[in-house]
Amino acid sequence: MRTGVLAKKLGMARFFDEAGTHVPVTVLSLDGCQVVSQRTQERDGYVALQLGAGSKKPKNTSKAMRGHFAKGEVEPKHRLVEFRVSEENLIDVGAEITADHFVPGQKIDVTAMTVGKGFAGAMKRWNFGGLRATHGVSVSHRSHGSTGQRQDPGRTFKGKKMAGHLGQEVVTTLNVTVWRVDIERGLILVKGAVPGTEGTYVKVRDAIKSARHADAPLPGAFRKSGQPAAVEAVADTASVADAPAEAPAAGDEA
Repeated sequence: MRTGVLAKKLGMARFFDEAGTHVPVTVLSLDGCQVVSQRTQERDGYVALQLGAGSKKPKNTSKAMRGHFAKGEVEPKHRLVEFRVSEENLIDVGAEITADHFVPGQKIDVTAMTVGKGFAGAMKRWNFGGLRATHGVSVSHRSHGSTGQRQDPGRTFKGKKMAGHLGQEVVTTLNVTVWRVDIERGLILVKGAVPGTEGTYVKVRDAIKSARHADAPLPGAFRKSGQPAAVEAVADTASVADAPAEAPAAGDEA
């Protein structure tokens, strides 16, 4: 079991593959995703990695958290999250996760807070069909109808689907496909939409309902503090868009 990553959702874009097919993608950025601390079986009772992403001013960080970051010799992070890992897949504190942690074609799960939409009716919130447009129905065409039974039990059961607060809840989208990765810019492009609004931090992990991709690195793709980012040899799998071929110079023979 490998660690996941903490990424920032930049928004959506579209590209075209080699066959000219339109591919909608969501752009996820590894905003300085770094290992802050380790959780070990002997000390904590479980094995996990604590990752941090985004920058935060020291003056806006509590004294306890400043000491926590100083212990790992990392800068204060805007967001922290833990990923359970197997003991052989622990990564050293201070290492920065790179975009090639995931490979094109791999299935992943994305977890984030959905967009809050405030108070919504039953039709929008639960996809109800509504009442008839005629035959005695007036004013209440979009109402949810009956909410309970008769005198027995004489109450509305908990969990009844009714109008209420829509969105702003943690949702996990399963089996999202990685389309491409850009190692130099730290971008992961996934097919389709994922939960969250622009600027939201999302948790990305290997899909739990699909086998791990054979090319996914173990324990992961990362660089230690002070080391330059690795550059993939195959450009079409490492860059967002393939660079156009250079035209032959004037006077060169074909």
